[in-house]
Amino acid sequence: EGNTNGEVSEGISSVIPGWFSEISPLWPGEAHSLKVEKILFQGTSDYQKVMVFQSSTYGKVLVLDGVIQLTERDECAYQEMITHLPLCSISNPKKVLVIGGGDGGVLREVSRHSSVEKIDICEIDKMVVDVSKQFFPSVAVGFADPRVTLNIGDGVAFLKAVPEGTYDAVIVDSSDPIGPAKELFEKPFFESVAKALRPGGVVCTQAESIWLHMDIIEDIIENCRQVFKGSVNYAWTTVPTYPSGVIGFMVCSTEGGPAVDFKHPVNPIDDDDSHVETKGPLRFYNSEIHSAAFCLPSFAR
Repeated sequence: EGNTNGEVSEGISSVIPGWFSEISPLWPGEAHSLKVEKILFQGTSDYQKVMVFQSSTYGKVLVLDGVIQLTERDECAYQEMITHLPLCSISNPKKVLVIGGGDGGVLREVSRHSSVEKIDICEIDKMVVDVSKQFFPSVAVGFADPRVTLNIGDGVAFLKAVPEGTYDAVIVDSSDPIGPAKELFEKPFFESVAKALRPGGVVCTQAESIWLHMDIIEDIIENCRQVFKGSVNYAWTTVPTYPSGVIGFMVCSTEGGPAVDFKHPVNPIDDDDSHVETKGPLRFYNSEIHSAAFCLPSFAR
């Protein structure tokens, strides 16, 4: 407010009044903007700045440290893909850990799987959970599932304390590698994930954009290849409000146990409609898009 030289205050750009512009050193020289109808919440937690606004075209928007985490219109693409890419690739997942994911969307998707008996989530920032429950009830519905146990705390520390071989799947729904999520992109963290997984267990982590972050992605792949000896794969999907309109996932398995072929899902969620009543229908994921997600453009192969 009142800035005349185009500085950004709290992510609301004064260059175009009434628009939110997402400006970050992680995508220099570009910024996606959304028209703001109304700011619904602004707060500062122990970890980050949290904002919710009503946009003109994407519904309500959750912003952490000036970066869009989800919008009501396109959250389905991210939440469904980061969850069902790993869970539809193994038969009968029973124990699942979510790191991050404080909005509850990944929980909502995990709970569609009737084989799952236990869902643990470790989110560092309670404000994200509270704000999501207040402003994004169709996302935070994930917290209502009786199989869910919420732990507020550091995911790195939580994982270190997990007994070896506990989980069938670990989903790392992290923000970008600056700020509270930095450690979730480093090799020691991946080693903790591998230890917490059973043989033939699977992990899926948020892995940035092929258009913007090939250097970060190459580092992540290198780390994963050293740690996950089953298989290491990169998949991607389109999410309009993420930088460059795409987001990627590292999808890996530990060695031992049945081999995991991520490109040919063995546990199709589309066959089972029992989850639709409480969670609503799948809006994005299907078996075809699952296999297609692993096809990479030539420059990224």
